[in-house]
Amino acid sequence: MRLNGKTAIVTGGASGFGAGIARKFVAEGAQVVIADLNTELAGFLAAELGENARAVRCDVTNSDSVASMVEQTLDAFGRIDILINNAGTTHLPSPMEDISEEDFDRVFTVNAKSVYLTARHIVPHLKAQGSGAILNVASTAAVSPRPRLSWYNASKGWMVTATKGMAVELAPHGVRVNAINPVAGETPLLQSFMGEDTPEVRAKFLSTIPLGRFSTPEDMGNAACYLCSDEASMVTGVCMEVDGGRCV
Repeated sequence: MRLNGKTAIVTGGASGFGAGIARKFVAEGAQVVIADLNTELAGFLAAELGENARAVRCDVTNSDSVASMVEQTLDAFGRIDILINNAGTTHLPSPMEDISEEDFDRVFTVNAKSVYLTARHIVPHLKAQGSGAILNVASTAAVSPRPRLSWYNASKGWMVTATKGMAVELAPHGVRVNAINPVAGETPLLQSFMGEDTPEVRAKFLSTIPLGRFSTPEDMGNAACYLCSDEASMVTGVCMEVDGGRCV
C-alpha cells in the first residue's frame, strides 16, 4: 500500500498506459480520478476499480475543462497529491514536410499544452500543501527519435525538458517532478506509431527492443508507482526509460 491515503489524477486514464497506472495506484491504496474524453470507457474502469476511483470527463487541451476536473477531484476526495500527465497523441508516420499543420497543432496541443494547463490549475494546490508528485509520460522518442515521427518526437522531447525545468522550480516547494519514457506498447496508439499493424511490421519494431517485447500498461504502472511514492522522495528531474533496452 505504497500510495495509501494519496489522491491521484491520471489524464488519458481510461485505456492503455493510463489504465495500467490507475489500476496499480488503486491497488496500492490511492484514490484515483480517471480523467478522459472517453467517459464511457473511464466509467467502466472506475466501476471495475471500486469506490476509490472516479471517472471525470476532461479535455486536457481546454483550460476550463482542466479547471473543472480539478474541482471535481477536490469535491470527491478533498485533496490532490499526484498528477499523471499521460494523455497523448501522435501523427501517422510520414516525411516531416508532409505532416499537415492540423496534425502538428493537434500533437503539440495534446502532448505539450496539456502539461502547461494541468500545471496552471494543479501546481498551486501542491505548493499550498507543501508536497506532491507530478509524473509526465514522455517516450523513448524523446531520447532516440524514430524516422517519420518527427513532430511527435519533438513534442516528447519538449516534455522531457519541461519535466527537468518543473523539477528544479518546484523542488523548494516540496513537489517532485519526474517522467517515464516508455517504448511502444499494446495501447490504442500502437498502430499509429507503426503505420500499419502486420506481423512483419511488428517483428521489425520488436527487433529494436533488446528484451524482445512491447511494453505493457502494467510496466508503466509499476514504474509510476515507484516514482510517485515516498520511496522516491529523493528522486526528481529524472526521465526513466521503461523500454526493454531500446535506448541503450
